[in-house]
Amino acid sequence: MKHIDIKNIISDHNYHGKEVTVCGWVRTARDSKNMAFIELNDGTTLKHLQIVINKSDFSGIDPETMKLGCSIKVRGTAVESRQGGTEIEAAEITLLGKCPADYPLQKKRHTLEYLRTMPHIRTRTNTFNAVFRVRSVMADAIHRYFQERDYVYIHTPLITGSDCEGAGEMFKVTTIGYSDKYKNADEYYADDFFEKKAGLSVSGQLEGEVAATAFGKIYTFGPSFRAEKSNTPRHVAEFWHVEPEVAFAELEDIIEIAEEMIKYIVAEVIRKCPDEIAFFNQHFEKGLSEKLEKLTKQDFAVLEYTKAIEILKESGKDFQYPVEWGCDLQTEHERYITEEVYNKPVFITNYPKDIKSFYMKQNPDGKTVAATDLLVPGVGEIIGCSEREADYDKLVDAMKQRNMNLEDYSDYLDLRKYGSVPHSGFGLGFERILMYVTGIQNIRDVILYPRTVGSIR
Repeated sequence: MKHIDIKNIISDHNYHGKEVTVCGWVRTARDSKNMAFIELNDGTTLKHLQIVINKSDFSGIDPETMKLGCSIKVRGTAVESRQGGTEIEAAEITLLGKCPADYPLQKKRHTLEYLRTMPHIRTRTNTFNAVFRVRSVMADAIHRYFQERDYVYIHTPLITGSDCEGAGEMFKVTTIGYSDKYKNADEYYADDFFEKKAGLSVSGQLEGEVAATAFGKIYTFGPSFRAEKSNTPRHVAEFWHVEPEVAFAELEDIIEIAEEMIKYIVAEVIRKCPDEIAFFNQHFEKGLSEKLEKLTKQDFAVLEYTKAIEILKESGKDFQYPVEWGCDLQTEHERYITEEVYNKPVFITNYPKDIKSFYMKQNPDGKTVAATDLLVPGVGEIIGCSEREADYDKLVDAMKQRNMNLEDYSDYLDLRKYGSVPHSGFGLGFERILMYVTGIQNIRDVILYPRTVGSIR
């Protein structure tokens, strides 16, 4: 049906004095003896459009059009409101979809925990209107950042026969399911669709490296799946992953790219979503606007893992997880470094090789790898990054130490045989950078349908 987006009505005062038609859902409604008022939202903007109903112009108002949650079409004249904005003086209101009294989003403010019980309805709240608008703008900014710099966008497979992380936290893909007719796993997989073990991809990195050794600079942007039973505010089983891979790039080069990209996409959100950022600043994180502006203008810190351990041990803090060289940094450690020591994003570099993945370049000291994590205040790690091991023998040795099946990675190993080059890449957790930019504290609240341990719908 022909209508004008509410965003355009609100932002363009040239509509004043003209007859317009808008559609949307009733957010609030007030009724009095001579006048009635409806706050209407169609999802194109965080702001609501006030509909003014002069009852003398109507033979009668359908009470169903005043109910919270119903959808209506309004024809009327756009005029300047007393506050200097825009409102509609209604001439005709048509009910499009009724909404009964048990509509779960009433006028009171609901907790995010409550709203998670109704993911199909929570998108109509101001909070999720803002979250998903920022998500959309940031996704576009990511693509533009890479496209403007001549990266090739690659679609890596979601079904794979190899585990990128080598940790075994993969969802199985099978057409058979549970069965007791097979004597062993070999018989089972021989009868399955792919005739071998397959799973959902935890990362597009391995295939990304294949593309990078042909096209030089590539990126992927799509879902990843991890069967990791970490029921924390930072983990979901299905998340979106941004993964560039760059040939002829060492660790310092990829760190520079990661910092530039983060600043670029945050600046785009600041520019395109001022109303949303102001909303999050008011309701979720005081000082958010200043934090984001500061991020785009400051240099990120770079800190050696060994030095980070020294800082943590000398902090005097009673951490839940003890700190020793060789340990994996926990969220409490990451947040202490970013929030209390540096108060800005920090790259931690050169981790012990035993706590990192098999594909990372081994440093000359024999103990560490050329890897880095980008930690940000309030969230912790948002990027995992490394220079990749380009030496065939060293890579094979690292895989053997982890008891990995080399046959599953034959294509990947071939890259080290045929024109191997220094190359690096990183993985950005899309939902985690969204948490940082919005001030939302739980990853379940920045994705449409969160997949978590014991929960799917």
